[in-house]
Amino acid sequence: MDFSNLAKERYSVRSFSDEKVSDTDLSVILEAGNLAPTACNRQPQRIIAVRSEEGLKKLKNCTDYTFDAPLALIVCYEADKCWVRPFDGKSSGDIDASIVATHMMLQAKEIGIGSTWVMYFKPDVLKKDFRLDENVVPVAILMMGHPSENCVPSHNHGKRKKIEETVISD
Repeated sequence: MDFSNLAKERYSVRSFSDEKVSDTDLSVILEAGNLAPTACNRQPQRIIAVRSEEGLKKLKNCTDYTFDAPLALIVCYEADKCWVRPFDGKSSGDIDASIVATHMMLQAKEIGIGSTWVMYFKPDVLKKDFRLDENVVPVAILMMGHPSENCVPSHNHGKRKKIEETVISD
């Protein structure tokens, strides 16, 4: 599939089948995240792959939006490993983690695994329940799995602003 079609066809999956994500598919997805560019190649990302029943249950303490997915990737960054812009002190961490997450979501789609990005979670509960170091900052939880047979994109999925509304030409 070419990139344009991949980007158009990928949507937030909110209904998963019971089928587990194979070790091979998980490895392919994680490798895509590992290949993602980060500021100055610092690679501050830290991914927690949650597959166990116990781990998936813990996620329900952090968010209502697990969609009973059989796999969750908690995408984080180590704050002290990030590049920092010298002019204003802006850390690259959330940006780096977001690029990594996007690579993994698109790779997942290419191999038939659905995903949805969850930002609605309690970071303090997540950090406590998954014993994350103080320095590790969670950015997103990617719920992943095989889409259920009745899964369809949200009615808002195809709505896009015109390019002229989002791009300023100089």
